[in-house]
Amino acid sequence: MKFTTLMASTALAITSTFALADAPKYAADVPENVLTPDVVETDTLGRLEFFDGMPSPETVDKVFDNLDLVRATTAFLDGMKIASLRGMFQGYEDAGAQPNEIIIKETLMDAKSIWLTPNTTTIYIGSNVDISKGPMVVEVPAGLLGLIDDAAFDYVADIGVLGADEGKGGKYLLIHKDDGTPVPEGYFELRTKTYEHWLLLRRSPGPNGETEGPVAEIKAGLNVYPLSEAANPPAETFHNLSGVQYNTVHANNSDFFEEIHVALENNPEDAFAPEILGTFASIGLKKGEPFEPDERMKGIMTEAAAIANATARAITYASRDPGVFFYEDRQWNSPFQRQSYQFLQDSARILDDRTYFFYMATGITPAMTAPPVGSGSVYAMTARDGDGAYLDGSKTYKVTLPGPVPAKNFWSFMLYSGQTRSILETDQQSGGIDSNRPGIKPNEDGSYTIYVGPEAPEGWENNWAQTMPGKSFNVMMRLYGPLEPWFDKSWKPGDFELVE
Repeated sequence: MKFTTLMASTALAITSTFALADAPKYAADVPENVLTPDVVETDTLGRLEFFDGMPSPETVDKVFDNLDLVRATTAFLDGMKIASLRGMFQGYEDAGAQPNEIIIKETLMDAKSIWLTPNTTTIYIGSNVDISKGPMVVEVPAGLLGLIDDAAFDYVADIGVLGADEGKGGKYLLIHKDDGTPVPEGYFELRTKTYEHWLLLRRSPGPNGETEGPVAEIKAGLNVYPLSEAANPPAETFHNLSGVQYNTVHANNSDFFEEIHVALENNPEDAFAPEILGTFASIGLKKGEPFEPDERMKGIMTEAAAIANATARAITYASRDPGVFFYEDRQWNSPFQRQSYQFLQDSARILDDRTYFFYMATGITPAMTAPPVGSGSVYAMTARDGDGAYLDGSKTYKVTLPGPVPAKNFWSFMLYSGQTRSILETDQQSGGIDSNRPGIKPNEDGSYTIYVGPEAPEGWENNWAQTMPGKSFNVMMRLYGPLEPWFDKSWKPGDFELVE
C-alpha cells in the first residue's frame, strides 16, 4: 500500500473514532492561528497538504526543494565576499602568480584584465599572502597606500600612509590568531583568522605620469617572505600584468559554489562566521568533504545563482533604498553612504549595502567610508542619467562638476561595464577621464563639463571619455583628498544629461 493511501485510510479511521468518542478530558483551548489546516494554498509552492499537521510526501518534497533554493540563494548573496576574493586569487594564479608572489601593473590598468572597479591612474600591486605554513613578513617601502583583507574579505589593517608605518615603510607580520610562534621586535603584528589574505597596494606615477621610477622603488623595497627566513630574506618574484588578459571576478552561475568550496579548503575551519558556514553546509559545502551535488541539487544551484545574480544587480543598479543616495535630487549613490565599512546602522547589518559593495567593488578599509579631510579618497556611483534611465553606450551625455571641485589632489571619472563591473572596453586605455589629463579645460566659472559617448563632441576632445554602442555602463566618480564641501554636502555634482 502506498504511503499516501495508508495515510488517508488512517486519517478516516481516526476521524471516525473521534466522532464516536467523547472529547478528551484534558482539552486545550488552541488558538486558530496555531493550527495548520489540512490544505494550505500558497502563491509560491501551490497546494500543501497535511494530516492533522503532518506534511504529505509531496508537501515535504516541495518545501525541501524550496528550502534548498533559499539556502543556495542566501549562500550566493552572503557568501559573495568570500567568492569575490577567491576569484581575485584564482585570477592571480591563472596569470602565473603563485601565493606570496607579487603582481604589479607597471604601466597601469586597462580593460584587458577583468577587475571590479579599478582605476587607471595609480600603479596597482597585489598578492595572496598565505600563512598556512607559518607567519609571513610583508616588508613595504615608503610612499605606498594600501590594505590587507582576510579570506572572508574582512578588514585586517591599512598599510602605508594610513597604516602603522605612516607611509615611511616597515615590516608587517601576518600570523594566525592561534599561532604560538614568538614574535621578534621590529614588526607591526597582525593576528588573523584565515590563511589567505589580500595585500593590495597602490602608488601614484611620477609628476609627468611616468611609472618607471616608482616601479623601480617598489621592486627595490617590497617583499613577502616567511618569518623563518627573516635573517636572509629571499628575493621577491614580481609579475608585471599590465596588458595581460585574465579574470579576477567571481562566477555568476553555479560555478560560484565551486569557488566557495575552494575557499573553504584553503582556510582554517573557523575562518568564516558560523552562520555562513551553516548555510554552506546545508547545501553540501563543507571543508574536508568533496563537493558533489546530485542532479536535483545541481538544478537548484543553477536556479539559485540566476536568482541571486539578478538580485545583486537590482540592488546595485536599481536600489529601492533612499539611504544609499547622497542627495535627494541626484542619482549619485554608494553602499558606504551610511559611513560604515562594516555596513552597520543602529547595530543592524544592512544586507543590501553589503551585497551592493561586494558585487560592485573590492577592498575593505575604514578609510573608504570616512577618510580624514584632505586625505584618502571618496567614491560615488551612478548607472543612470538625471531622468533615471540607464546609461546607454550609443548615446552622448554630459555632466558638470561645479567649481571649485573639492579635491585636494585630483578627481576622476571611471567608466565600468554593466556586465563585468570592470573597466569599460573601448579604444581608450584610461577607461575614463581625470583632472590630470593634459589639455582638459574648465568652464569660465571654474566648473568642469565632462562628455561621455561613442564620439567626442567637437572642441571637447580632452574632456571626453569613450563609450561603446550596444553596451551599458556605469560611472564612478572619485575625489582624491576630498575637502569639507564634499562631506557637508554643500557641493553637489551634476547628473548625467542626455545630449541630443
